[in-house]
Amino acid sequence: MSFLQSILLGIIQGLTEFLPVSSSGHLVLAGHIFGIEEKGDIIFETFLHLGTALAVIVYFRSMLWDLIKSLFCWKKTIESQVHFHNRMTMVYLGIATFTTLLMYLPFSDRLEHMFTQPLLVAFMLIITGIIIFVSDFIKDRGIPVSSMGIFRSIFIGIGQGIALLPGISRSGTTIACSIFTGIKRKEAAHFSFLLSIPAILGGNLLGFKELASLDKSMLLKYIAGFCFSFAVGFAVIAILIELIRRSKLKYFSYYLWTLSTATIAFFYLA
Repeated sequence: MSFLQSILLGIIQGLTEFLPVSSSGHLVLAGHIFGIEEKGDIIFETFLHLGTALAVIVYFRSMLWDLIKSLFCWKKTIESQVHFHNRMTMVYLGIATFTTLLMYLPFSDRLEHMFTQPLLVAFMLIITGIIIFVSDFIKDRGIPVSSMGIFRSIFIGIGQGIALLPGISRSGTTIACSIFTGIKRKEAAHFSFLLSIPAILGGNLLGFKELASLDKSMLLKYIAGFCFSFAVGFAVIAILIELIRRSKLKYFSYYLWTLSTATIAFFYLA
């Protein structure tokens, strides 16, 4: 992998981790285009994902601090209701994350094999396009995240579990699941971004173990990928929140359907 490839993959990760177009699917396709084996560099993939995880943490630092602070504020004060709502948001984040984990554990080996199949990714991109296209036409019923309830959080967790498939967008699916159950569009976006933190970090546990064997000659390439995934991911978050609020996700559907059609044609004609 060259230095330029590490930058390009960092940009792709930053763009696609949060845009509802599937970062895993794009990295699979980019890996085949660049001639990089998908099983190749777990450490590099971990650096890319850490970059986008850090982007969420930095962007939502105030909200995260408020959520954490509410865990330790139980006294009856004028802000008691705010702290209660924050704690409930944390509970629902935990339930959704646990639901996804239960879906991942039995199928982890099969999922790994799917990341070597670009044609499967192309078909999954079509499904992602349908999911986010339909979500634009769902009426906002104004339910706040802190009042979503257990069943909605489980449903969102199932959506995130389905998005373990390469080509199914995690952000697109969790946002769509939230919107389908009546949650406010802007809060659906916030919940999806916060939900990505444990998902990204948990999904890269193997990579953390591999860091001990890091090849120092590759360090600059790893750092370049990390920096670009962070910078691009950070810039994308605000844009996506506004697009969700204005029900403009369907434009990503057109892109996904075009990309999947081109990919299928390329591999069948190659």
